[in-house]
Amino acid sequence: KVLPGPRQKFRAFAFAAMTQQVHPVAPCESSPNAKMKEKAAQIRKSFQRPKFWVMGFGWCLAACAGAANVIAFKSWNLYASHVTGSTSAMAFRLEGYHQGEYGSESLKEASLLVFSFLCGAYACGLLIDKNQVHFMGKAFYGLALILNSSLLVVAAFIPGRLLPVCLVAAACGLQNAMCTSHFGAIIRTTHVTGTMTDIGSTLGRISMIFLRKGCRCSKLNDVELAEVGVDARKLAVLFGLWSFYFMGGLFGVYMENIIPGPPQRALLLPATFTGSVGLFYMACRQILKDYIKKLERERFEADLK
Repeated sequence: KVLPGPRQKFRAFAFAAMTQQVHPVAPCESSPNAKMKEKAAQIRKSFQRPKFWVMGFGWCLAACAGAANVIAFKSWNLYASHVTGSTSAMAFRLEGYHQGEYGSESLKEASLLVFSFLCGAYACGLLIDKNQVHFMGKAFYGLALILNSSLLVVAAFIPGRLLPVCLVAAACGLQNAMCTSHFGAIIRTTHVTGTMTDIGSTLGRISMIFLRKGCRCSKLNDVELAEVGVDARKLAVLFGLWSFYFMGGLFGVYMENIIPGPPQRALLLPATFTGSVGLFYMACRQILKDYIKKLERERFEADLK
């Protein structure tokens, strides 16, 4: 038996290649779609709407701050949580003091309001060492809420003008630092400048996406749908904060007219809420920790699926 040489092998291979029905490899058309879906999934995971009870708690805190700020202005003609305005007033009063137009008293008021807010936030940093809501650690959320309530109660009964409003400012700083970040949403409960800024910019992003597509939802791709969905969930949180802050201020104005005594007695209403929640948290902390662990386990299992 004569073995085929190299030339015969090459001819046989070429003949087989020419006679074999070769199916051209189709380009991977699903690759761009897969990348787009992966990017859309990452966008959706970038923001998870807080649980309803967390949003409700934040909204109620915003209502308390709105009421306290309005009551402070009605009682002492000073805004307690308006740090931006107080800082601008410091510059304005300092110039007026040098020109001889204002005394040092007005400059001291603005400076003490900013300092009191800072002290409240500092106290929160001592009690809560995390920059996000974390109920299972060693953070003293209950103690922080009770301290917030105590400051408002003292401000409701202490005489004078500057000291009580500074106590309210410290309570606002303490409350505002309690919930700085949660699930990617920036949450401020004592002022709504940043909230309104986020609402406007989020609406602008959503509008631009639809304008690029000619205002037709059917033309949105997976990434754009994910972006719109994330921004819509952010709007729900932010608009709720603004609405409750406004309603809290409205409630505080009317309660100030109804509750007998000086106007600052109305501060007892937000103080009652924060104090009650703080006592409840301290009494039921272990139950709440177990509940949070259960929620996190269910969310982890859902992500695995």
